[in-house]
Amino acid sequence: MKTFRDRTAVLTGAASGFGLECARIAAREGMKVVMADVQADALEAAAAEIRALGAEVLPFRLDVSKAAEVEALGAAVRERFGAPHFVFNNAGVGFGGLIWEHSARDWEWVLGVNLMGVAHGVRVFTPMMLEAARQDPDYEGHIVNTASMAGLLNTPNMGVYNVSKHAVVSLSETLYQDLRLVTERISASVLCPYFVPTGIHRSDRNRPAGDVAPLTASQLVGRAMSEKAVTSGRVTAAEVAEKVFAAMRERQFYVYSHPQALALVQRRLEDVVQGRNPGDPFESRPEIGQRLRDALREAGATAD
Repeated sequence: MKTFRDRTAVLTGAASGFGLECARIAAREGMKVVMADVQADALEAAAAEIRALGAEVLPFRLDVSKAAEVEALGAAVRERFGAPHFVFNNAGVGFGGLIWEHSARDWEWVLGVNLMGVAHGVRVFTPMMLEAARQDPDYEGHIVNTASMAGLLNTPNMGVYNVSKHAVVSLSETLYQDLRLVTERISASVLCPYFVPTGIHRSDRNRPAGDVAPLTASQLVGRAMSEKAVTSGRVTAAEVAEKVFAAMRERQFYVYSHPQALALVQRRLEDVVQGRNPGDPFESRPEIGQRLRDALREAGATAD
């Protein structure tokens, strides 16, 4: 996708992080910007900022885990702007802890946002984009789904998050292949960031209320370690957003914030191909693994 001016971008998780940074670039590129987010106050402030950059903005308060709400977003986009050209299925939540300690509600929440939010976006917007491509020979479009390096690795004490992001990578690779079967003018990418300061470590502020159990010891450890890793990240969300737009221009599928982390992915894939037991994920940084073990044992989360 080479041209952005006068075209339409739809971004979920648009009030912060990668979503907001991509909205800023979209506005500078002359795009019409649809901004969707679950936090109404943050969305209002973000939409005002993007309008001030000169863009036409449609804000939409949205819980991406709800099929009907994503369908309503699609209808609103079609009515206001027609089929979008750039769809960024970006909304996501982070949540750590030992995998057996996640409640059923936690699984529903994380998979609902991280996986079903992407699935709903693909289901709603891809047919609109294909229809536009059939009707307009100049139409071109691109779908970007936000996964994570956790979609290519399996870091301990991050079970439900890992599962959700592996599923997004699989969904995105299949989307890319399926689109190639039917069109040359719409493509897809998957964004796999590592630790980037975005605010995802504060996701449990949106954890469903009601009968949800208090955070377990391992979940509290996971939150603390995630906060430290995320807030100390040196690659910015703005830099990652630039990589997203570069990927669309070059029709690049895999988008990495930290390409150096692919050495860990390679070791994991070698384990898979050679039938070896999973290796030590902290082999290159043993101090981090020891810190996690010590924190879990101090918190009483282990059987030792």
